[in-house]
Amino acid sequence: MPYVESNGLKLYYEIRGEGDPLVMIMGLSANIDWWTPEFLDALSKKFKVVIFDNRDAGRSDKSKEDYTLKILADDTVGLMDALDIKKTYLLGVSMGGMIAQEVALNYPERIKKLILCSTNCGNPKSKLPSQEVMGLLTQEREGITKEEIVEITIPLLFTESFIESNREEVEEAKENMLIAPINPEAYQRQISAILKFNSGRRLKKLSVPTLVIHGKKDILVPPENAEILTKLIPESEMKLCDESAHAIFSHEPKIVTRAILDFLK
Repeated sequence: MPYVESNGLKLYYEIRGEGDPLVMIMGLSANIDWWTPEFLDALSKKFKVVIFDNRDAGRSDKSKEDYTLKILADDTVGLMDALDIKKTYLLGVSMGGMIAQEVALNYPERIKKLILCSTNCGNPKSKLPSQEVMGLLTQEREGITKEEIVEITIPLLFTESFIESNREEVEEAKENMLIAPINPEAYQRQISAILKFNSGRRLKKLSVPTLVIHGKKDILVPPENAEILTKLIPESEMKLCDESAHAIFSHEPKIVTRAILDFLK
């Protein structure tokens, strides 16, 4: 399996397609197996898509200490260095979108264009989910089986109507989540890093052209956050997906892919 050394840890990665590089960063507890195949296939026809597991997730090394999302951004740039990627298009989803903001703010010379999906700018400027959703996110995971965690997670990612109408795809998503699940300690480290994240006051200095994409039915990261990001980032545009919850690549893959391809022209 392909690994690179970054920031003292081994990160697992995969490359799909050829062309200009497009590095994509996954979200909280997620890994390479969580990417929607249709979405990956469409982008890899146009770009060299680089996907990887963040530290503490999937097949990458586990961290021995707490960290910030800035450190995960450094991990991403270390991956780029190891793969000899001087400059890239960068996409991040959810926590990955927060990491992508840190990359673009701290290494703007390495980023051609930025795509932020289903994400926010951290406290205090972002719109938080309901107390019920926050409780599910932050609850202690010790003593809960990985299957139970998946059942908790699915309604946070997909709308009820999507789950009912796409049972086969949802079952496949569940199976993918169980391939290399995050352990409870690693999950808490990632949650802690998210809760410390705050880019709001810095985003006015972000000099990278940015596309903000969000689902209108997202209960995990409310869609108001897309408007907040677009107002804060100088050179930005927004695409809202009417029928999408948090997992926008599954709900409306063709619409999301078209918006990304148009933006990257």
